[in-house]
Amino acid sequence: MTALYYTLGVLFFVVAILASIGLHEFGHMIPAKKFGGKVTQWFIGFGPTVWSKQIGETEYGVKAIPLGGYVKIIGMLPPGAEGLVDEVEHDSDGNRVMKVRKSNTGMFTQLISDARAAEWEHVNPEDSDRLFYKMTWWKKVIVMAGGPTVNLLIAFLIFAPIFALHGNEGDVKVTPTISQVATCLLPATAKDQTCTQQQARDNPTPAYAAGLRPGDRFLSFNGTRITDWTQMQHLIRGNANGDATIVISRDGRQMTVHANTTVQLRPTSATDKTLHQVGFLGVVPTQTATTGGPLYTLGQMGNMTVQTVKAIGTLPAKVWGVAKAIVGLQPRAQDSPVSIVGGGRIAGETASAQDFPVQDKLLSLLLLVGAFNFFIGMFNFVPLLPLDGGHIAGALYEAARRALARLRRRPDPGYADVAKLLPIAYVMASVLLVLGVVLIVGDLVVPLHVES
Repeated sequence: MTALYYTLGVLFFVVAILASIGLHEFGHMIPAKKFGGKVTQWFIGFGPTVWSKQIGETEYGVKAIPLGGYVKIIGMLPPGAEGLVDEVEHDSDGNRVMKVRKSNTGMFTQLISDARAAEWEHVNPEDSDRLFYKMTWWKKVIVMAGGPTVNLLIAFLIFAPIFALHGNEGDVKVTPTISQVATCLLPATAKDQTCTQQQARDNPTPAYAAGLRPGDRFLSFNGTRITDWTQMQHLIRGNANGDATIVISRDGRQMTVHANTTVQLRPTSATDKTLHQVGFLGVVPTQTATTGGPLYTLGQMGNMTVQTVKAIGTLPAKVWGVAKAIVGLQPRAQDSPVSIVGGGRIAGETASAQDFPVQDKLLSLLLLVGAFNFFIGMFNFVPLLPLDGGHIAGALYEAARRALARLRRRPDPGYADVAKLLPIAYVMASVLLVLGVVLIVGDLVVPLHVES
């Protein structure tokens, strides 16, 4: 049964991501067509075609390697000075086609010229008014931003109902109400924190000895009114081996209990595991996930944007860490990035986890899909070709250059020639390919696992 749940978890994740990729491409295709552009292909995946169907002028299909997708918008690259349009020619079927002369001077010039020639092989004379590069700059921005915006919208549609109904587990409120009472004193470094009845009798915690119970709410500590858990924790830790007079609320009644806090080695905080001698009572506060509506979700996505930008900046270093983990030079960091393979493994382990409610499993899977969509959307806005952000940057540059020319009363400088950036695009594509391969291998050799 565990294997079945694991498989279902993986399938859920893979299908959800492939659907997200398809919707991403629709995000490009639909506005491109609305603005009069010609879209000849819409595909999920790369490599050999598994299935396709021609509908109108667009071929829809699926390819063998499900690691992305694309739409073919005609005329992404302008002819350029080094590759002007020749006279109209005819192909073997007698159809009229427009050709681009190829330059043979310089490696980069030849590279750009070849790309233009390949682009214009799909352009017919009747397409001259439907070319992408001829669109106004704002239409180009909408077309290229449409894909990643769809991913961000998917993330929002996943996060919003979960945050509203279930709460955001990444944003918890800690209240000075007891959720658990430790029965015996155990070192913080002990792997097994379970107390026996004998230990509870012989070495009880101050809270257990004082008769504190789950549900009790702290009102004051040694005369200081309690407003939040952070304040309460500070007072306990500063009390060392001292007497404590504690006022609590239990079942609507106010009560006073007396305890003797003891000194224990405890971590400084959840993030700093350094142990210090501090006063210790032996209670765990109540933590509740914060709930909120659409505006709260947008605020949280704003915070996630900041964290994602930081993560993108450190991505090469973290992937290098994964590479070292693959060859055994160091353990793999728990916060290292994962590929779609790693995401599928995490989804499978989540779905097959024991003693984990079905509702929580489903929420975890949905949040995983939402997180992947959010990252995909943000990453595609990076202003470098071949990412969507590179084309957006080109369109904005074109708008700025034309506006500056008008202000200076100079001739229109024309369309921005993104083809000149193709050498950078090829380098970036190679880097992304290497990063992707390293992560996939890492997810197979040194995978991350769901914490139990």
